[in-house]
Amino acid sequence: MPTFDEARDLILRCAAPLGVEVVALDDSLGRVLATDQVSAWDLPMWDNSAMDGYAVRAQDCPAGSVLQIRGFLPAGRAADMSVVRGTAAKILTGAPIPSGADCVVPFESAEVREDTVRLLIQPVSGAHIRIQGSDLHAGECFLIAGTLVGPTEIAVLASVARTSIPVIRRPRVAILSTGDELLMPGEPVAPGRIFDSNGPALAAAVREAGSIPITLPIARDDPAMLRKQLEQGLLADALVTSAGVSTGERDLVREVLRDLGAREEFWKVDIQPGRPMAFAVAGDCCVFSLPGNPVAALLTFELLVRPALRRMGGHLRPTQATRRVPLGEPVQPRPDRVTLRRVRLEQIEDHLVAMSSGQQATGFVRTLAYADGIALIPSGTETLPAGTVVDVHALRQRGDFGGGAQ
Repeated sequence: MPTFDEARDLILRCAAPLGVEVVALDDSLGRVLATDQVSAWDLPMWDNSAMDGYAVRAQDCPAGSVLQIRGFLPAGRAADMSVVRGTAAKILTGAPIPSGADCVVPFESAEVREDTVRLLIQPVSGAHIRIQGSDLHAGECFLIAGTLVGPTEIAVLASVARTSIPVIRRPRVAILSTGDELLMPGEPVAPGRIFDSNGPALAAAVREAGSIPITLPIARDDPAMLRKQLEQGLLADALVTSAGVSTGERDLVREVLRDLGAREEFWKVDIQPGRPMAFAVAGDCCVFSLPGNPVAALLTFELLVRPALRRMGGHLRPTQATRRVPLGEPVQPRPDRVTLRRVRLEQIEDHLVAMSSGQQATGFVRTLAYADGIALIPSGTETLPAGTVVDVHALRQRGDFGGGAQ
């Protein structure tokens, strides 16, 4: 049985980035660049005005100079005029600097009198001019492979006229819930039966991780039916199952996977909840067999499956950095495994503390919904007093998680 860190490292070694596909720029948000991006030209492409004002020759214009206005240059027009001694060109932001001019005097620093302008300041050469190539030079790499594309990356790509870009293909992830007790939404309530929550929850988690969920029909506790569904799931880049991986007589998932040629890398991890999780590899498919308990399924997905999907999707940093936060209450560790404690983060004076988000029994899904993060409580034999600093993995981006002492 590997430790939590050993299990995650092993999974990440097995999960490799997928192939490359080309997508339209408008469809690239949240994708990972597959190649370095190099600019074909300077940016800006020419010297241009950073202000609305007057383009002048600084060396010819002491404060108080009165200059003849030679013309008007709005953005989008070629610089088809020149500025000589004693003249100025009215210019708007973004317009190219006319030949002869070496600075721009803003409107608010000048007075217009019919077709002349009086300067109220002493111009300085280079003032309010964006120099050609000051942002990017032709041939310069401006985004490296592995970059996650967000709005600012799209802005830069659009500025160099990219209409399509190569990105890492998103993992296709099959999701299979197992068990005779499960009902589909819309089916009538029946004694001893429960509605499947793992399927919808894991599909949402897969989508949130930037992958494509493929929800398979529920597999009942029948070897032939389970085999058929698992065979279908193994055609995907990853397969995530829930339930059927413990030691009961109807826990058939691992046995059927072995019959299908899957190589089991480990079964059980030193965490609570989530200990009976299994991980296997079948050809190019990574197989994650999660516990059936909804809390354990979601916690093991968050900490062990999500990083693998991010690696497969090309992310350079697949694991999320944890934050060191003091406990706000005493906690009794498990003696033999890491406890995944659902916590909310509360501001106490000038720092955050991690408090229980509710009942920690694995049947309380609501406690997970109320949690800001997962505190990783190391194994031990003694009670950890309030104030003990532990690692906390954020579950969602909430304002209070970023506050407090660093």
